[in-house]
Amino acid sequence: MIRAVAVVIPAHNEEALLPACLTAVSAAARALDSTPVCIVVAADACADQTAELARASGTVVVEISARSVGAARRAGMLEALRQFPGLDPSEVWLATTDADTVVPPGWLRQQLAYAARGWDAVVGTIAVADWTEHPPEVPLLFRLQYASDARSHPHVHGANLGFTAEAYLAAGGFHPHRTAEDHALVNALEGTGRRILRTTRVSVVTSARRIARAPDGLSHLLATLGGHSVASANQTATSGATRVCASQCQ
Repeated sequence: MIRAVAVVIPAHNEEALLPACLTAVSAAARALDSTPVCIVVAADACADQTAELARASGTVVVEISARSVGAARRAGMLEALRQFPGLDPSEVWLATTDADTVVPPGWLRQQLAYAARGWDAVVGTIAVADWTEHPPEVPLLFRLQYASDARSHPHVHGANLGFTAEAYLAAGGFHPHRTAEDHALVNALEGTGRRILRTTRVSVVTSARRIARAPDGLSHLLATLGGHSVASANQTATSGATRVCASQCQ
């Protein structure tokens, strides 16, 4: 039985989009009623107000300087596990999304319903609401490549994942990859024989921005579909980390 939930959000210079993400995740947390939910923002090499905005909302904040989404998710998960020291890993559900993503109110409730049915991990899908940064043909090309009429799907998105802490630890956790850390984790979960549900019934809305936070991610795919070179926000940063913990978990 799941007795606690943590949501980890990696963020690199996300002061513009993070507030909407946190508002949506907080609403999803409130929908669980009595189940405690801790929200962790892993602020990675931020030169803006990302960490300050997250901290002001009462969110737990981890600050690192890796400039790696995999390292950020890993650091966030480590902090999330510290929040529930008295619980068995099988009783903790870990979810992750992205700072440019808005989850629906029932996002966590849906994941926990599947966990109650014996699933160790839930791999959801994404949708895009705003295509204004792309040529008019890109939405159709994306739908043709991505959409599925089936309840299952072949996709993996760090913006829409959930799993038990027990499964996460057994799989070795997120690796500090600059890209495809989500695929690596799901592959590792499969390698440990965990029950993984790939479902189109758990979906989130993410941005279609041209400025990429991770190489070869969604921004790269959309730029490729539109016949453009992807713009990158990647910067070289020295490694190092400091941890800042807020006093409240939502």
